[in-house]
Amino acid sequence: MTQALYRKWRPLLWDEVVSQEHIIQTLKNAVATNRVAHAYLFSGPRGTGKTTAARLLAKAVNCLNSDVTKHPCNECAHCVAVNENRFMDLIEIDAASNNGVDDVRDLKEKINFAPSQGTYKVYIVDEVHMLSTGAFNALLKTLEEPPPHAIFILATTEIHKIPATVLSRCQRHEFRRVPLGEITRRLNEICKSEGIDADAEALNAIARQSSGGMRDAISLLDQLASTGGKITIELAQTVLGTATSQSVIALVQAIIDNQPGTGLDEIHHALDGGADARALARQVVDYLRNILLIQMGNGEQVEVPADTRAQMTQHAKSLSTHDVLRMMRAFNAAVTDARGGWSPSLGLELAFAEMLEQPAQMEVVSAPRAASRASAPPASQAESSRTQPPVSQTPVNQMESKAGGSPISFEAVVKVWKQISAIVKHKDPNVAALLNSGKLTEIRDGVLILSFASDILQGKFNRPESLELTRKAIHEALGVDLPVQAIVAGGKSTLPAHVKPDGMVAAANQLGGEIVDIQ
Repeated sequence: MTQALYRKWRPLLWDEVVSQEHIIQTLKNAVATNRVAHAYLFSGPRGTGKTTAARLLAKAVNCLNSDVTKHPCNECAHCVAVNENRFMDLIEIDAASNNGVDDVRDLKEKINFAPSQGTYKVYIVDEVHMLSTGAFNALLKTLEEPPPHAIFILATTEIHKIPATVLSRCQRHEFRRVPLGEITRRLNEICKSEGIDADAEALNAIARQSSGGMRDAISLLDQLASTGGKITIELAQTVLGTATSQSVIALVQAIIDNQPGTGLDEIHHALDGGADARALARQVVDYLRNILLIQMGNGEQVEVPADTRAQMTQHAKSLSTHDVLRMMRAFNAAVTDARGGWSPSLGLELAFAEMLEQPAQMEVVSAPRAASRASAPPASQAESSRTQPPVSQTPVNQMESKAGGSPISFEAVVKVWKQISAIVKHKDPNVAALLNSGKLTEIRDGVLILSFASDILQGKFNRPESLELTRKAIHEALGVDLPVQAIVAGGKSTLPAHVKPDGMVAAANQLGGEIVDIQ
């Protein structure tokens, strides 16, 4: 029977372990200085090297090489025995199937016997979080004071399930997800050695699908290699059940263009082509995450083909950060939505339909009402808010703009705000994105007030060119000259309407000053 690739390519030396240098260096130093702890706890995502590091430590403490800095040597009788799974003093226990008190008691009885071959008996307890409460309690004393010849290495993917009493008795090491580049490099190395013909784009897709788990990535490569032909991106997407990048791009574009028919067609086309609904949702979230990175100035972290990057950059300009975050939450929920059990596409359809609703940031309240809503609601109201959809509030402020002598109510601005945003977007998408990040608040002394969540957003919008462009868009939509000013929601930096946002008083206010008197 052919050996699985992930077992065949399991690291046999410290230096072969990928992306866990912070742990490997500590363990190497502990072996070299004879300061190995009696109990370790390795935690982290699956497939990141926990069991591999545990086996390497077991091999290192029992290595026969006279030079301790070379442990494990991978050549002595003990190292070879560990590699061939016949070293009697390495005991691997699956806590998922041996999780009772009796199992731990049996372990405690056997642990007192001296090692058969090596210097230490090493117990690797995998998925230790599966032990029962009674089993954990039975293990505590042994963990705290094991025999001098015994070492415990506990491994878990769910550290939060480990009792604090156990954590305090172990030296803890947190394993990280393996970066995409490291996984791709390792897959390339395996393909060259095994004679597997694979496209670079296909290997990149496998690495992304593995979500930072090296073992998962190698297993997926093994699965695709068993087809016998060249591993192309099309084959990878078909076998793995992932959607093509074009389907994801088209779906996001349908949301931007508010085209429900087009978006639903893309979802069903991808699913009919063999894509898994949850995998498609994950790809949408991954695509949106890359858009967010571009918006935040971290585009260099986005590892995609040039044409996909160009499309992402365009979408980053068309969407506000608020909308990207909202979309990410909706499609991420679709990944685990239990309502889609009988209909695979339901979670995706619900997320897509939710995105076509009026954006959350367009809910408008006046400043006084916003302040009252910030206070804790009565219990009955809180319960009601969880069972009913959000309803946009009609602003009570109806002050008239005195600018240009043309009266205009706040409600009139609210009614055409989408049209105003569209006019701005046509001329400058970046300013439109800022508009979508702010909230209409009120008309104060003939000036339209927009509130933003941070000083940074407020400062960007209060630039003269942004204010002028918005003012002209309002004039085009309503035929009135209505100045605009940005404030920070709930902050001290709110300026009187007649103070220029780019003037000296505004600058002093943004640096921490406070207006105490106006003459």
